[in-house]
Amino acid sequence: MHLPPGAFLQATEKGETTLATLVIEAAANSKRMADLFCGIGTFALRLAERAEILAVDGNQPALDALSNAARATAGLRPITTERRDLMRRPLAPEELASFEAVVFDPPRAGAEAQAHALAKCEVPLIISVSCNAQTFARDAAILVGGSYRLERITPVDQFRQSPHVEIVGIFRRKATKGRARRSLLSG
Repeated sequence: MHLPPGAFLQATEKGETTLATLVIEAAANSKRMADLFCGIGTFALRLAERAEILAVDGNQPALDALSNAARATAGLRPITTERRDLMRRPLAPEELASFEAVVFDPPRAGAEAQAHALAKCEVPLIISVSCNAQTFARDAAILVGGSYRLERITPVDQFRQSPHVEIVGIFRRKATKGRARRSLLSG
């Protein structure tokens, strides 16, 4: 893969592998996913081994690198890329309606606007990856306030001799009476 100047990479190979494994395991049964703040495809390329992916990021060179890597890799399911500033124009609930899972890995500032949109959507699974405990907590509170349950949180210490950690949070949509009733009637 040709990396564009300034491309974001995880600090260590082991750390990246650990993060990717946590994301892949959580999304194992999902067949259509969105990867928000996808960068060069750290998660999207791996997830495309099993699922169709919409990869969204504001950095066109990163998206180009992802698209080139996807074309050069046999056996992947379709990856569609979209350039979009998710901080200013997050994907809306109706745009997220067809996805079984969403992964979002924002920069240190977090994804407050996107978290508010996610909190209003019906996606059953949200996987949050964060390098900032404070913005993770803020975004997690938004999701929990929107009827998501924080199922698991895993810290990944990949920044040696530093207080910084990566965090992977798994959120599942809580069943509501209306949603549970629809499931019973349709099943």
